Amino acid sequence: MTFLLIGVAIILVDQVTKGLVTQRFLLHENLEVIPGFFDLTYVRNTGGAFGVLAGEASRLRTGLFLAISFVALGIIFYLYTRLPPGKPWLDAGLAITFGGALGNLIDRLRFGEVVDFLDFHIGTLHWPAFNVADSAISVGVGIFCFYFIFKKM
Repeated sequence: MTFLLIGVAIILVDQVTKGLVTQRFLLHENLEVIPGFFDLTYVRNTGGAFGVLAGEASRLRTGLFLAISFVALGIIFYLYTRLPPGKPWLDAGLAITFGGALGNLIDRLRFGEVVDFLDFHIGTLHWPAFNVADSAISVGVGIFCFYFIFKKM
């Protein structure tokens, strides 16, 4: 039950924040939040993480990312079903990752691309814009890796 609740919460937060950005910003519009460090910038990512394959043909790219998303979701759910009892952090990590992957999959199914808006930078150093789903995937995978490295959760 925890898996479902966490996953749904991530999806809701992700989709609501993306909805707010798409309703209130024009594409490529920027709002400086913390000068010199953090902006809200509405962009669309046609590629994968860090824009990988963004320049490839639309059908190939979309089909590949949809297939990868479905496979990843299947693997995450399979791992969850094999989870030994008493591993709440691992359970949460898988649920967070699942919710994030599903959040970005929803975008790909709706738009053929992913809505990004969290934009961090320091001077000329700039991290690619990302979203709540991307953050969830990173945190969830981090928890999963920590578990397998240290087996302490």
